[in-house]
Amino acid sequence: MADFLHLVILTISPVIINILELLGILIIVYGSIKAIIRLIKVGFSLNDPTAKIMLGETFAIALEFKLGAEIIKTVIVHTVNELIVLGVVVFLRIIMTYVIHWEVEQAGGAHVVERKKEQN
Repeated sequence: MADFLHLVILTISPVIINILELLGILIIVYGSIKAIIRLIKVGFSLNDPTAKIMLGETFAIALEFKLGAEIIKTVIVHTVNELIVLGVVVFLRIIMTYVIHWEVEQAGGAHVVERKKEQN
């Protein structure tokens, strides 16, 4: 029974990993297109942080999907070297996620302050 479950996990895991990776890529493409459209609407004004916020949020969501795929990859790792590489990739993606969240919060906060100044 354990061999059967192991075989099922080894068979299904790559499919799930590929689906999660593809979803991450599609989310990045979708968010990038939305950000480009926003930049076009504001005449490529870099003073409008909306595109940056949209893109950052999109990247954060996409990284979550890709991080999920990396976590599932730990199930099918065969060697210590693969595990080390996987650990480094997961670590880097976690750092990237935190940096993106921080940048989105900073841009969002600055955007709110600018709007309040404009209203006064």
